[in-house]
Amino acid sequence: MAVDIEAIRSMAERVAGSEGLYLVDVELKGGRSNTLLRVYIDKAGGITHGDCQNVSEQLSAMLDVEDPFPGSYTLEVSSPGLDRELRKPSDYEHFAGRRARVILREPVEGQTVVEGRLAGLEGERVRLDMGEAGTREFDLAAISRTKLLVEGW
Repeated sequence: MAVDIEAIRSMAERVAGSEGLYLVDVELKGGRSNTLLRVYIDKAGGITHGDCQNVSEQLSAMLDVEDPFPGSYTLEVSSPGLDRELRKPSDYEHFAGRRARVILREPVEGQTVVEGRLAGLEGERVRLDMGEAGTREFDLAAISRTKLLVEGW
């Protein structure tokens, strides 16, 4: 029996929503004998250890009852961090105004890595304010990875 990651994601969304939190992502790491189920949550102003504990306890109980996971696993609930990776198109809108590093699948004007301030999403195009160089746009499909940069430390 395979792991039903979408069923797990649905359960995690229900639990996070009931706690006033936002589900950022669910990922599965490791092999059969040491599987790690990692759930990332967030909310405006950041999450607390208590938020992680509440989600962990509730989700663990749901996973035990619904059993979408064959075998043993370790459940970890945490924040995606200040330098989080953007995974959904809506993240580009949500984090507009934040500095980010965008890694492109193919070079554009000789560059595969560009940094700037996120200026939102228009259709399927990510807008990036490059300061004096102006605003550039990149197709979502052309982006391999985007990560927020930590500012003000």
